[in-house]
Amino acid sequence: MRQVENNSSQHADYLNGWLHWLSSVKHYQFHTIDAYKRDLIHYFSCLSKQNKADIEPDRAVFRIWISEMYDSGCTKTTIARRVSALRSFLRYCHRRGVLLKLDLSWMKSPKLPISLPKAISINEVAQLLELVKRRPNASWENNRDIAILYLMYGCGLRLSETLSITPAHLKDANWLRILGKGGKTRDVPVLPIVADSLQTALESCPFQIENKKPIFMSKRGLPLGQRAVQRMVEKARISANLPVETTPHTLRHAFATHLLSSGGDLRAIQELLGHSSLSTTQRYTHVDTEKLIEIHQQTHPRATMMVRDNKSDN
Repeated sequence: MRQVENNSSQHADYLNGWLHWLSSVKHYQFHTIDAYKRDLIHYFSCLSKQNKADIEPDRAVFRIWISEMYDSGCTKTTIARRVSALRSFLRYCHRRGVLLKLDLSWMKSPKLPISLPKAISINEVAQLLELVKRRPNASWENNRDIAILYLMYGCGLRLSETLSITPAHLKDANWLRILGKGGKTRDVPVLPIVADSLQTALESCPFQIENKKPIFMSKRGLPLGQRAVQRMVEKARISANLPVETTPHTLRHAFATHLLSSGGDLRAIQELLGHSSLSTTQRYTHVDTEKLIEIHQQTHPRATMMVRDNKSDN
C-alpha cells in the first residue's frame, strides 16, 4: 500500500479521480455522483477520527463507521448505498495501483427487504392523463406534459431519460435510441399515440428547439427539470385523488407491470426497461391476485374440463 503523506489532499485526489471516472466512463447521472461524493466524504471523516493515514480497507474502522451510521439513525438503504460507494471507490483505487491488494469479501452491506415496485392501475393512468389534458394551463404546457407522461408509460423511460430527449433522438418516429444508466444504449419502440403526442408537443412549443438540446422546456425556455415534473404529477394526483405512491417513476413501473400482466415476455421487458439483470425485472412478477386466478382458470386444462363437467351436471 502506498503511504499517504498528506491525508486529506491525497483522499481528495483519489476521490476526484473516481468521480471523474464515474462521470466520463460510467456515465452516471449528476445526482448519483453527488450522493457518492457525500458518501465517501462521510467515510473519510471516520478515517480521520480514527487517525487512519491511508485508505487501505480496515475492518475495525469499517465496523466503527457502520455503528456510527446506525447510531445516527441512518436507514439501511442509506448505509447500503454508502457501503456500495466505498466498495466501488476501493476497486477503482486498486485498478489504479493505489491499493496493491484488495479483499472486500468481509465488507458486507445490511440486508435490505425486497422492495416491490408500486404501480397504479390502467384506469388510474387514464385518470392522470385526462386530468393533465384538461388543466387550465397554456395548451403548449399541457401538450408538453402529456408527451412526458406518455413517454414514461408508453415506452417505460426513466424521468431523467425522458427529459434528456433532443431532436436528434427523434429521427425515426417508430423508435427511440435512449442512453440509460451506466452509459448503456437501448432502442425502444414508440407507439403511434406516443409519437403523436411528441409531435404535438414539438409543434406547439413557443420556443426555438435546438438540435442538441432537450425538447422539453420550462416557461422560461430553459430545459425542464425533474422537480417540475414531480410537482406536476403530485398536483394531478391530489386533484384526481389517486394513490399516494403516484409519481412520475410510477408510470415506468406501470408500463412494466401492465405489459407483464397482459402476457408480455420478461426478457423483452428487461430489454425495454434497460435493466442489466433479469432479477431486477423479476420484481414486476407480482401480478394482481385476481388476474392470476383469471389467467389460471382460462388456460389450465383441468380448469376448462371442470367447467364442462359442471355444465353437463346441470
